[in-house]
Amino acid sequence: MHSVDIIEDTCRGGAVGQALADLARARPVLDKIADKWTVLILTVLCPKPSRFNQIKHRLGGITHKALADALKRLERNGLVTRTVLPTQPVGVEYAITPLGSSLRQPFEQLCGWALVHAGELEDAQLAYDRAKEAG
Repeated sequence: MHSVDIIEDTCRGGAVGQALADLARARPVLDKIADKWTVLILTVLCPKPSRFNQIKHRLGGITHKALADALKRLERNGLVTRTVLPTQPVGVEYAITPLGSSLRQPFEQLCGWALVHAGELEDAQLAYDRAKEAG
């Protein structure tokens, strides 16, 4: 697996041209997985497959359209599967793929970081806003 050392690869000179080329190649992939709903949807689907309304309920705050669009995008990118269930009325279940599951560890780390540092971000925003108002 290829890794990127942000400081070494982009700041200290090294093979800067290659590092920038790697970042340029990574950007379209990050665009597909780094939005807030993708992280949260895959986190919800990691433990078990779920129906649309179960996902919507567990996420809270996502609109029907935003969830539908995100699930279509995740399916297109091979991160989730969509299975039509033989029920009346017809049900649909979404499950994470092995490719999607490979994001579990980094997403758990990112969510953990967000929980640990939420207060610091809020404090920084308040300080910034106060400084702008005093300005």
